Amino acid sequence: MPVWAAAASPSPLWWRSRGQLTTMNEWMKKSPLEWEDYVYKEVTVVASEKKEYKGWFLTADPVSANVVLVNFLEDGSLSVTGIMGHSVQTIDVVNEGDHRMREKLTHLFMSGDYKGHSPEDLEKKKNSLRKWLEKNHIPITEQGDSPRTLCVAGVLTIDPPYGPENCSSANEIILSRVQDLIQGHLEAYPPEGQEL
Repeated sequence: MPVWAAAASPSPLWWRSRGQLTTMNEWMKKSPLEWEDYVYKEVTVVASEKKEYKGWFLTADPVSANVVLVNFLEDGSLSVTGIMGHSVQTIDVVNEGDHRMREKLTHLFMSGDYKGHSPEDLEKKKNSLRKWLEKNHIPITEQGDSPRTLCVAGVLTIDPPYGPENCSSANEIILSRVQDLIQGHLEAYPPEGQEL
């Protein structure tokens, strides 16, 4: 029998782990939409064995409910802590944060290329690329907060600053074709002040 096997029982879900039967904690019962209420806020997390963590809530994994907290240290570096979703007992908001903190957290793991662009420049690039892809009959939507990630047919994402290297997809064929289209866009409409 596998280590984790779902028992056939009514909700709340029951999990059998090495002979122990436990219920899902309240945190894991919440939906990702409910978790969004904590994003970009300073929180205190109490985990199993009353272990307490404090930091800025960056994200939660939608499958495992794992939580990622970030703390900015005095020396200018940062500390990233991952807390297993099954061990979370409570999460309390300590500080709502402000737009500066949100911006700081949003840009933590962005590539260096992204940081050299103003929000207005990124918006222009995004809109120009979006029009180009739509002109080429590529279904495109936006997802996430500003600056938004472009999403192609639900299987490929294009993150700021919207270059071929900013594409991500498990489907190599679609990835290659969209990267070629983006490269064609850059050749047809080079960024201001640059010639290809």
